[in-house]
Amino acid sequence: MSVLVGKPAPDFTANAVMPDNSINEKFNLSSHIKGKIGILFFYPLDFTFVCPSEIIAFDNRVEQFKALGAEPIAVSVDSHFTHLAWKNTPIEKGGIGQVKFPMVADLTKSIARDYDVLLNDAIAFRGTFMIDKKGIVRHQIVNDLPLGRNIDEALRMIEALNFTEENGEVCPAGWQKGQSGMKATSEGVASYLKDNAKAL
Repeated sequence: MSVLVGKPAPDFTANAVMPDNSINEKFNLSSHIKGKIGILFFYPLDFTFVCPSEIIAFDNRVEQFKALGAEPIAVSVDSHFTHLAWKNTPIEKGGIGQVKFPMVADLTKSIARDYDVLLNDAIAFRGTFMIDKKGIVRHQIVNDLPLGRNIDEALRMIEALNFTEENGEVCPAGWQKGQSGMKATSEGVASYLKDNAKAL
């Protein structure tokens, strides 16, 4: 498994179903997220089991992502036709409804391969990649197929990135928005631990 953190996010151009259900045959990652934080998330397959719960969880929080300057983007090895059919299937019948972020079709599996989340040359693990405004991967997490991810953790990581960039401090273990950061010095660590070690 490649570690992409600290490296430029692999760019791609592919078919995607857009929030308004139009098909963008030249959806480009770097163009779409220019000046924003990208949350690129892979899932195994349309019309499966854990996947709709994750996609709906992302959709339920899409305004929170946007308020933080972030853009969620879904990717699987399905076609854009299948993505659209899944969006047009009611949630109570196993569909995902009209989700408000792009759904990229990775039929050639090249995107999953570039992000090193392709399993047995067939489907993608549940990989999530946070890409900063400069196009650099700053966080990644990959779950095995039966393990649904925590979408609130993606939001927390964006908040942490925004905090460090705005304040020049680092975020200690379990940091949440509104909590103290830590100066990246010996004195900063000592000061932080003096007040917070027991709560960690």
